Amino acid sequence: MTVAPPARINLIAVIFATTAALIGRAWLQLVLLADGLPKDYAADLSYLVVPPILIILLAPVLNKDMAFLVKQFRYPGISLSIVFKAVLIGLLLRIASWANLITGVSFGLYRSEDPFAIEGPQFAFHCASPHVVILGFVVMAVMVPVIEEVTHRAYIQSAFRDRGPFIAISVSAIIFAIFHPPANWAFTFFAGLVLGSQYWYSGSLWPSLISHATVNGLVQVDWRCLNIQWNPRATELPVLSSGIPALLVLLMSIYAIFVLVKKRRGG
Repeated sequence: MTVAPPARINLIAVIFATTAALIGRAWLQLVLLADGLPKDYAADLSYLVVPPILIILLAPVLNKDMAFLVKQFRYPGISLSIVFKAVLIGLLLRIASWANLITGVSFGLYRSEDPFAIEGPQFAFHCASPHVVILGFVVMAVMVPVIEEVTHRAYIQSAFRDRGPFIAISVSAIIFAIFHPPANWAFTFFAGLVLGSQYWYSGSLWPSLISHATVNGLVQVDWRCLNIQWNPRATELPVLSSGIPALLVLLMSIYAIFVLVKKRRGG
């Protein structure tokens, strides 16, 4: 039986509800920060209000689109190979992000404005308290990917499916980026294109959801445990010994992602 995609009016309701939920989360985060909670912990704890807000605001929409949403998570052909490729794409996205950062620092594109910033490079690995780390993974590697994939792929991308893959994936990626901090727009837009392509060619949310969860899980390791400080002097730029290898890694990561997505398309 063919299940029709959500109506366009439902898409508007989803975007409105998502915006309202994130505003509520931002308000609660400010309250928790004022109470003295650490920044990252307050950010994760405040996100717990997002799912109930969305469920309350979108109850009529979710009820009407239940058959469509259930179909997005039905994937009889899912296999260990598909899961492995999705995890690998997520890993490559994180590698590309790191390579982009190192390239930008090496060529002076990214630099701290603090005149007393540590030049480095200095590396430290020390994780936060277990409950902070666990909450971070639950929120960022489970809750956020599910909510964002349903919102940006199942609803937004599906609403433009009749316009073809270029328009549908691009619009979804643009809105996906807008819902993130401006400093991350470039990478988030690229990630949105990758996740959107996975969803388009698989017809299921599982590949993009697994890749999204992998990226966010790796980001948690960076945020909670890894501390790197490197601000080379302006007179030392460009640092070709790190910039050129990082640029090559960035290009190879993008190419590998393209190959994996194309291979999935061929399947």
